[in-house]
Amino acid sequence: MREIAEERAAELGEYIAVTGATVRAAGKKYGISKSTVHKDVTERLSRIDPQLFIKVKAVLDKNKKERHIRGGMATKRKYKGE
Repeated sequence: MREIAEERAAELGEYIAVTGATVRAAGKKYGISKSTVHKDVTERLSRIDPQLFIKVKAVLDKNKKERHIRGGMATKRKYKGE
């Protein structure tokens, strides 16, 4: 089971690094919770592949900085009726 989690962490890391996807978007694509994605790419990936972890960490930090903007846009769409 440990190997499966490590493989999943590496695959999620590659996906996030290449696409710049959010944790939520990655979870939706792979059919797992955002909590699992976050644990995989922060804890497991740092042990498995430190180089990839650095790339993923940069994407996660960028997404965190932009989070408030995406939330505001979602609220705007909600009240516009989209």
